[in-house]
Amino acid sequence: MSGEYPTREVARRVFAREFNEASHTFKESDEERAPLYALLPTGERANRAFLVGTLTETEDVGEDSEYWRGRIVDPTGTFYVYAGQYQPEAASALRDAEPPAYVAVVGKPRTFETDDGRTNVSVRPESITTVDAGTRDRWVVETARATAARVAAFDDDGNEYARMARERYDADPNEFRDAAVSALESLETTDELDAPEA
Repeated sequence: MSGEYPTREVARRVFAREFNEASHTFKESDEERAPLYALLPTGERANRAFLVGTLTETEDVGEDSEYWRGRIVDPTGTFYVYAGQYQPEAASALRDAEPPAYVAVVGKPRTFETDDGRTNVSVRPESITTVDAGTRDRWVVETARATAARVAAFDDDGNEYARMARERYDADPNEFRDAAVSALESLETTDELDAPEA
C-alpha cells in the first residue's frame, strides 16, 4: 500500500459576508471524485467551511421528503444551510433545534443559479452542533484572524487563488477585512462576554 488514503479538506473559517460572495466553484483535476472548491474572494479555496452563529429559524422546505433549511446569522450576515436524506444527522439537528440557539456547522459550500441569473451560495452541512456564547465569540476572533491573514496575502504574486479571485470577482478584499473588524467590535458591545465560561 502506498499509504495514499483520502483525507478531508481543512474546513475554512469564513464570515457570511465573504462566504455569500464566493459564487465561483472549480475542480483542480478531471478525476470523477475530485473535490469541488468554492473560491473565496480573499484568495483561498474552500472545499469545506466552518461557521458558528445564531440559528434563527428552521423550516422543512421539502416537497416529497424532509429537506430542512436553517438560517444562521453571524455578525456580518446570514448563512443558509440545507440538509435532507443524504445528511441525516444534520437534518435531524435542524428538525430538533429550538431557535434561537448558537450552533457550529462544518459543511460544503454549494452554489445555485437562480432564474434571474444570480448565484446563491449555501452550506450542505456535515455536522451541526449546539454551542455556547463563548464558543461563538472565540470563532469570531479566530475567523477575523483568518480573514485578515488571507487579505494580507492577497497581493502576493505566488498566491494562485488570489490571482483567480482578482479575475473572477470585483470585490475589494479590504471590505472583508473591514467586516471582520466590525465583527470583533460587535463582541465588545455584547453583554455575553461578561457571562462565565461554561
